[in-house]
Amino acid sequence: MRTTQQFSVTLPLEMASQVRARVQSGEYASESEVIRDGLRALASRERATEDWLRKDVVAAYDAYVADPSTGQSIEDVRAALAAEHQRLTRA
Repeated sequence: MRTTQQFSVTLPLEMASQVRARVQSGEYASESEVIRDGLRALASRERATEDWLRKDVVAAYDAYVADPSTGQSIEDVRAALAAEHQRLTRA
């Protein structure tokens, strides 16, 4: 039973050059290995995002629902972000 499937993939020239360069440098043995590694990285990023949503975002939402006084108004959030942006752009 076959465990792989062949695809034909069209990439923008810049991406194709990146794939070729990684193979030519010896970092990867084939273009397929580059694509597989990229897909693994994408899956890892998606898992990390899903974990963050399940753990941190849900917990923060539940904490807010339990005690809405812990929340901030949108005006306060905007003011804090503006102050932080101003501080960072001055540095």
